[in-house]
Amino acid sequence: MAKTLITLFFFLFSSFAATESYDFAKTISPSTHGLKKEKLTHLHFYFHDIIIGKVPTAVKVAQAPGTENYTTLFSQVYVMDDPLTVGPDINSKRIGSAQGIYASADQKEVGLLMVLNYAFTEGEFNGSTLSILGRNAIFSAVREMSIVGGSGIFRFARGYAQARTHFFDPKTLNAVVEYNVYVFHYY
Repeated sequence: MAKTLITLFFFLFSSFAATESYDFAKTISPSTHGLKKEKLTHLHFYFHDIIIGKVPTAVKVAQAPGTENYTTLFSQVYVMDDPLTVGPDINSKRIGSAQGIYASADQKEVGLLMVLNYAFTEGEFNGSTLSILGRNAIFSAVREMSIVGGSGIFRFARGYAQARTHFFDPKTLNAVVEYNVYVFHYY
């Protein structure tokens, strides 16, 4: 009797499983998502990283024991919500924010791991984001980081961002960084 029930259960279960069909992936046309043509856009703006001031925009949230033994401050982690402006002056027109995390990830030179979104609040890009991931060797004249995606107008984005330090105060660690961003996206 028990053997018959087990056989019946197995038969019913295998029949049920055989009738279910799921697709893991399929090819679709980009037009089903409203995607028409791809274009290359160049964005130019300034990033204001304020660590010491009336209203800090980047805050240290973690570090390992022994961080102070490294001249690179290896293992320090900051969370940021930095203003993006059209000019190097903090009072120039604000176009969005750089929101994310950066961490000192190099024991020999100051090299930051950058994981952030540029969240735009002005013009045709209002409500859209670009996602950035990369290494930022802040004392190099030009640094390049990857655009790994985006949202809104920047859905399916890819490209790169070049950073150049416009201003840096070694006492406060506050900085203004010029960004030139080249991004492929659909319209």
